[in-house]
Amino acid sequence: MTQRQTAAVAAHTSFEAFGLPEKLLKSLNRMNFTTPTPIQSATIPLAMEGNDVLGTAQTGTGKTAAFGIPAICYLMEHDDAMALIMTPTRELAAQVIEAMQQMIPVPNIKTALLIGGEAIPRQLRQLDAKPRLIVGTPGRINDHLVRRSLKLQNAGFLVLDETDRMLDMGFGPQIETIVEKMNDKRQTLLFSATLPDNITKLSKKYLTNPKRIAVGSLTTPIANIKQETMRVTDEGKYDQLMMELEQRKGSIIIFVKTKHGADRLAKKLSNEEMRAAAIHGDLQQRKRDRVIADFREKKFRILVATDVAARGLDIPHIEHVINYDLPQVPEDYIHRIGRTARAGALGSAVNFVTHADGRKWVAIQRLLGGNTDTQDPRASRGVKRHGDDRARGALPKRAGKPGGGFGKKFGGPRSGDDYAPRKRSNDDYTPRARVNNDDRPQRSERKEWSPVAERAEFVEARPARTERSERPKSGGRTAQQRNERPARGFRGDRPAERSARPAGERPARPAHTDRSYGERPKKHDDRPAARTERPEGVKPKKHGGPKNRWSSARKEHAKSGRGRDGGHSAPKKFSGPKKRAG
Repeated sequence: MTQRQTAAVAAHTSFEAFGLPEKLLKSLNRMNFTTPTPIQSATIPLAMEGNDVLGTAQTGTGKTAAFGIPAICYLMEHDDAMALIMTPTRELAAQVIEAMQQMIPVPNIKTALLIGGEAIPRQLRQLDAKPRLIVGTPGRINDHLVRRSLKLQNAGFLVLDETDRMLDMGFGPQIETIVEKMNDKRQTLLFSATLPDNITKLSKKYLTNPKRIAVGSLTTPIANIKQETMRVTDEGKYDQLMMELEQRKGSIIIFVKTKHGADRLAKKLSNEEMRAAAIHGDLQQRKRDRVIADFREKKFRILVATDVAARGLDIPHIEHVINYDLPQVPEDYIHRIGRTARAGALGSAVNFVTHADGRKWVAIQRLLGGNTDTQDPRASRGVKRHGDDRARGALPKRAGKPGGGFGKKFGGPRSGDDYAPRKRSNDDYTPRARVNNDDRPQRSERKEWSPVAERAEFVEARPARTERSERPKSGGRTAQQRNERPARGFRGDRPAERSARPAGERPARPAHTDRSYGERPKKHDDRPAARTERPEGVKPKKHGGPKNRWSSARKEHAKSGRGRDGGHSAPKKFSGPKKRAG
């Protein structure tokens, strides 16, 4: 912090010094908020004056109250105004609105939670009640803007929490769309754990003359967290985890890198009779809320999570954090271990480092500046040693220039004047004398190679081809000798050979008829009758098919003297439904 901000923090040692409304002070006292944290002491006075704020602070320092208290004061002063708070994750949004609902001292400030994974009709009912404080994620808020179920023309107070995380998750276009729908004369508070270039550009676009606040170091973990490093192998990682879980007391959160890995590890621990559950992005929102609620109530001891729980998850009784898999981004390491040692409590963080995690661990150490209280990896049980000359908690460095380590010529260590680039002289290009090459002909004595000459030499060296008449035929045997071969026993006697015919003669073909190929009979009488001729006037008999049973029944009725007048008549065929008259 600057000198002015430090003086402001020293002057505000209680919430009464901020000039807050009396009703709000009673709510804060009921929540045991007596002494403001550094980020609260620096942010609340500036926000109460109507300034835009660009703040960076470590996780677990009380940022929710730092922007929540000014937002409530703004809504109490403006009866028709609205406030919007956006967070990157659903859990963080639910946590923020729960804390805000406890702070709100008046009944006319209604709230709405707009996050993904929840039913749209439920959120529509909340919006029908005309809420003035809206907390949600950018994706779902943008969906309601598209549906026209949410209007932000009266929203004059905007809070962007964990902005760096929202940009990393790809919410940049949604944030831009939402801000365009808001009132131009608004007050914006932007908080971020880190301050990369994209955050700086975003602040210049949406903030007007912002007041810069930085509390604590962005790359230094909280001092109350004891960090330990375990060098393990992929095969011995699970065994080392079981040893750590047996030795440690209290609630533990284990971070892994994949959703499938979280489910698999939680199931494996449950089979070991350990109370464990998993949380990740693929779980339904209802189940995620139930898992977090059960963990808060200490219904199970171990929570296996991905980086979805690395930001904003505030559970005070977490005592240990185990990085089973190192994070992909070095900055996420600060957020992971920040789940413990909340509100001034003590905590510990254990990091499992395999040989494949070398680059990730070096990047994390570079971010932290090497100021970590790590345990000697060689002192851990069941860990893999990588040499006695390694520094504690860090991988070895190659000697010489980066990428070297193979001697002077490839960037290895040099001493004295040899460290400077070597100057080449003409002696370096002097051809060396040949050794034991006296029998080798000199270049002037060698024959020039030519494919034509080589082909000619080959043809001359090849023996002359004999005449075809002088060659032996079939190994020098006659046809009679070849036919007198003994018959094979398994095939029996071979049939006699066909009589040989003189060469050039073909067997006679059958003689053609006098009629040419294209001629065909022109008269019907010339063709043979297809069937026997019948005399004139005789009709062919009809094909005798199956008899109709109804016709045979009629004949029987006729023979017996029964018909329409006597007895019953023969059944009739169905002719379809009768048509109605008219």
